[in-house]
Amino acid sequence: MPPEPLTPDRILAATEDVLRRYGPAKATVVDVARALGVSHGSVYRHYRTKAALREAVTQRWLDLSHATLQAIAEGDRPAPERLRAWLAALFASKRRKAGDDPELFATYMALAVENSGVVERHVASMVEQIAEIVGAGVAAGEFAAADVPATAQAVWDASGRFHNPAHAADWAQPGIDEAFTAVCDLILRGLAA
Repeated sequence: MPPEPLTPDRILAATEDVLRRYGPAKATVVDVARALGVSHGSVYRHYRTKAALREAVTQRWLDLSHATLQAIAEGDRPAPERLRAWLAALFASKRRKAGDDPELFATYMALAVENSGVVERHVASMVEQIAEIVGAGVAAGEFAAADVPATAQAVWDASGRFHNPAHAADWAQPGIDEAFTAVCDLILRGLAA
């Protein structure tokens, strides 16, 4: 049976395994190539530099973590329900990542610092999705917001405790679900038309 073709997805999956095993400080492209059974030159044909590979892994992780959010943003439920569901899905995704695989979560936090451009684009995408929901709510008369982009940014900022990795230690604390509900309620009351 011929060997499985080397694809970007295979390389990124192997890179995640290597990062989990060695951590971001010690993981190398040679380790990734060894895990795949190929030469490091083969990996470099897909990702020109170690930095490009690490950036792609960070982007993949952020994309996979939030795959359901766009569907919620584009949904047809009333905007208040969509916004609450969107924030809840984001929080659940972050909590799952931090709790299910803390070593890899810590690794991604280190990679996110290295790849601030990836994180900035990701945050901008998240705020755009909130703006999509807020804009739909304004159009339907469910929300009152004079400046939709500024309002979306304010919602992102106000809910930061539930998605910013700096607060990951809080996510398993007693009372965090009640705190999340209280913040969502406050945001939705503030937006109500």
